[in-house]
Amino acid sequence: MADPRKVVIDGEEFEFDPDLTVLQACEEAGREIPRFCYHERLSIAGNCRMCLVEAVGAPKPMASCAMQVKDLRGGRDGEPPEIRTNSPIVKQAREGVMEFLLINHPLDCPICDQAGECDLQDQAMAYGKSDSRFAEHKRAMAEINLGPLIKTHMTRCIQCTRCVRFATEVAGVPEMGCTGRGEDAEIVSYLDAALVSELQGNVIDLCPVGALTSRPYAFRARPWEVRKTQSIDVMDALGANIRIDSEGVAVRRVMPVNHDGINEEWISDKTRFAIDGLARQRLDRPYLRGADGKLKAASWDEAFAAIRARLDGLDGAAVGAIAGDLVSIEAMWALKGFMGQIGSPNMDCRQDGAHLPADNRAAWLFNPTIQGIEDADAILLIGANPRAESAVLNARIRKAWLTGTEIGLIGPGADLTYDYAHLGEDAGAIGSVMTSDFAEILKKAERPMIVLGGSALTHPDAAAIMGEAMALAGSVGAISDGWTGFGVLHMAASRVGGMEIGFTPGDGGKQTAAMLSGGVEVLYLLGADEVDVPAGAFVIYQGHHGDRGAHRADVILPAAAWTEQSGLYVNLEGRPQLANRAASPPGEAKEDWAILRALSERMGEPLPFDTIEQVRKAIFEAVPHLAALGAISPAEWRAEAGGSIGNAAFQPVIRDFYLTNPIARASETMAACSKLQEERSGVPLAAE
Repeated sequence: MADPRKVVIDGEEFEFDPDLTVLQACEEAGREIPRFCYHERLSIAGNCRMCLVEAVGAPKPMASCAMQVKDLRGGRDGEPPEIRTNSPIVKQAREGVMEFLLINHPLDCPICDQAGECDLQDQAMAYGKSDSRFAEHKRAMAEINLGPLIKTHMTRCIQCTRCVRFATEVAGVPEMGCTGRGEDAEIVSYLDAALVSELQGNVIDLCPVGALTSRPYAFRARPWEVRKTQSIDVMDALGANIRIDSEGVAVRRVMPVNHDGINEEWISDKTRFAIDGLARQRLDRPYLRGADGKLKAASWDEAFAAIRARLDGLDGAAVGAIAGDLVSIEAMWALKGFMGQIGSPNMDCRQDGAHLPADNRAAWLFNPTIQGIEDADAILLIGANPRAESAVLNARIRKAWLTGTEIGLIGPGADLTYDYAHLGEDAGAIGSVMTSDFAEILKKAERPMIVLGGSALTHPDAAAIMGEAMALAGSVGAISDGWTGFGVLHMAASRVGGMEIGFTPGDGGKQTAAMLSGGVEVLYLLGADEVDVPAGAFVIYQGHHGDRGAHRADVILPAAAWTEQSGLYVNLEGRPQLANRAASPPGEAKEDWAILRALSERMGEPLPFDTIEQVRKAIFEAVPHLAALGAISPAEWRAEAGGSIGNAAFQPVIRDFYLTNPIARASETMAACSKLQEERSGVPLAAE
């Protein structure tokens, strides 16, 4: 930081970093500066002129977003420059700008979905005036096609270009632009094509007027009608901070909450729009499979009785449990306790069979942290497709790439929204990294980073790949004081939490693959829907949607979804966070931990807790660092042993970004996005 510079703002003297814009300096000084086009995470456009301030000595008001503090001119006698934010000149200028912006803006407020949280409304009240000198007919603009997620009303557009800059700079899909000049200026999508970004819904939040609104949310509710709940996203392992807006028992929408260390203020389209799946294909009562092979509704007592009858006299080694991708730590802790009571060591939170050493936290955490991506000057992706596995994290990598970070990839080529050096398709390319041109980039980097993705973790040689990747991290200087440049990119929200509490096979226990190959007689699926259970096993499914797991089940125990129960989740970097309850579960569905507590009591040995607070107390006693919500507990570095790696190709772990879990597969909105993606690519996703 350069030496601070003195600036007088509204008669008070302050010191600021010279590289700050005048708008940022005024905000730091406690002055509110209105703006439409300026956004701190986007490049500066300077085209709305709403942020005008008076610089004493300047011939006219200036746009404070486009002028840096170091460029201000001081007085003749060495006096510091002076800025006025509330002078008559500024007031008149802002009123004139607002009057100009409203020339063509329609009087849609009563029917506009942005009403109540619209920047134009708020600033017109605060900085506008009550009349207008313009009586011309208002301009009307044609709507543009942005796909099934974004509803457009371009007559309301004020050409702030936030959406254009977001699509180009953050999302990396330059498919929008501004054409024409003056009265003919308009925002368009090139070739009238829908956007293909997994982050496009963020332009709804960025739009300061009602030009871009949520199509699924249209005319559903007003901001003052919904109950707002802070929570955590579970659609991937990033742990994005979100706000859930609910009305009665219905979840109306999901909005991002700013967290600079995780998601900044972006969320993926799956996070934002998959919530309509919460109202479809729900399990709202227990079911039992009858002698005719059909599932029939039952009572909780009948379902528990059927489970007890099947488990009575059965050796615990013949029972297994698999946890799905969306379940909370409390649910897995309760199931772990239940499995311990019946004497079974067979449990696993890795339903995809990923290789993660249970005794080495450094081998299953994203050690550099999400924010640390911006500090890396070289990143090597191994068997990873961040755009599909964690779209918001991919935007972080793109952000680093824009500032000069070099990217390398081993695995199937894909459009990641940034350039990269493709070092090979199969796992065998790992052995030749040090002889490639990218090796010099890694060695010269001060903070290199190695990232293992889902394709590497589920590869037949996953153990050897992890060992070689960790050795590579050590050889290129990615492991040093203050920097652990090795990270695992998870896709499941429950994965790291399950590893933290030890929801993994005990002594002599079976992993997921062994349980699914006929290794157990009774299989307890806790929200596990991505597995194929062989015939012959007795399946107990505890979950919230009539998805794959429920179709195979012999007993179904209806559970609450993540928005309907409070739960702890640990994101991929090891940060525990709390997802709060925002709505009520349907019908007879219960919270996960409560179902297992009731089942254990029916089995004759109740689990040692009666409330969720008692469950958490037991978890925190066993794993103390989970009690520090929002904090990251770094792992002690320990490299795994390497091995021989074959040339088997990396297989994509995500075939369709929009349909990766039961909630998303029940969503009509996600189905529409999947269909559009299939049409754009020309490849049937189900047949990949």
